[in-house]
Amino acid sequence: MHGMHGTEAPSEWVRRWSHLIAPKSTVLDVACGAGRHLRHLRELGHTVVGVDRSAEALAACEGLGELVQADIENGPWPFAGRQFGGVVVTNYLWRPLLPTIVASVAPGGVLVYETFAQGNETVGRPARPEFLLTPGELLHVCKELRVVGYEDGFIDEPARFVQRITAVRELPQAGGPSRHLLPIGAS
Repeated sequence: MHGMHGTEAPSEWVRRWSHLIAPKSTVLDVACGAGRHLRHLRELGHTVVGVDRSAEALAACEGLGELVQADIENGPWPFAGRQFGGVVVTNYLWRPLLPTIVASVAPGGVLVYETFAQGNETVGRPARPEFLLTPGELLHVCKELRVVGYEDGFIDEPARFVQRITAVRELPQAGGPSRHLLPIGAS
């Protein structure tokens, strides 16, 4: 399992924003790999659902929750008609699925998305444009959601260019604006 996608520590971005996911939500991890975020979210008390095309990666997630082996780039979306209290995507980009991923966020739910951005080709892989977000791309994709966190820049350890967003599908509010608590230390 060494070196398999999903065995490293949970993304700092996911850890920073997972408090926005309502308690005891069902959370979907798209391209979950060996389950680093499934484990983190389950520890927070959520019911987790993971999808990946790799049977080997999913085997490492055995017992965590609902696991679906599917090639979501070439086959049907396995969650048609379903929405989730949280949707997490890290280090994965397949543009034709972006509208489906956003539509999978339930009212009151949260999308936490982080992947590679243009510029990454200067420091490593992925380097092909189809796997690198263009400036502001996630903001455009999430225009029907309320963006509560967004970053687009360079991280030096390990060296990579990333774009990441946290966005909420707001519920109609009675009695004032909704309150999406920003993490301590966020400026």
